[in-house]
Amino acid sequence: MGLFNRSAKKVAVAAPAAPVATTAPSSASDISGEYVLDPSHSRLGFSARHAMVTKVRGNFDEFEGTARVDATTPANSKVEVTIQAASVTTGNEQRDGHLKTPDFFDIENHPTITFVSTNVARAGSEWAVTGDLTINGVTKPVTIDFEETGSAKDPYGNTRIGFEGSTTIDRTDWGLNFNAALETGGVLVSEKVKLEFDISAIAQVPAVA
Repeated sequence: MGLFNRSAKKVAVAAPAAPVATTAPSSASDISGEYVLDPSHSRLGFSARHAMVTKVRGNFDEFEGTARVDATTPANSKVEVTIQAASVTTGNEQRDGHLKTPDFFDIENHPTITFVSTNVARAGSEWAVTGDLTINGVTKPVTIDFEETGSAKDPYGNTRIGFEGSTTIDRTDWGLNFNAALETGGVLVSEKVKLEFDISAIAQVPAVA
């Protein structure tokens, strides 16, 4: 679900929450390389309509991932991500508890949500990442459209790239079937869920032999 695999813990991300870049964003052609997702400066979230009248937004607070970016031959790019389903948060403790039950994410039986890319395409700063999204033990293909937002070197020497993206899925395709009918018509929770991604990833420096 979103760009990126499991070596995120190998990199120490330097401190302040919003470091100021020391260089202007570089051109899209410069970003090829191996990257690790920076969870402290990224967001993996979602929104769904509640009672047909408003939206509830949520995030996952614990996730890790990597990406191999090939700007010249995008099909050679690779993205993986692993999310801890229990880290879901919507700002309401009761609702968060319900989301962790078998009605939704069933975290006891399916503690992780994963995304593994199968194809990457690019047109300028627009990227389309297609892959297998696994939720509740069910794997379905999805395509996530991303806008490349730039690259820069932060004050701590990290080269970063940024992406913003989203896609919309039908949650029932992954077995998230809970709902309730409203007296006025419609349902309590929309089946369509928008997945939202704000990505900051850090370039990996090859180890010296």
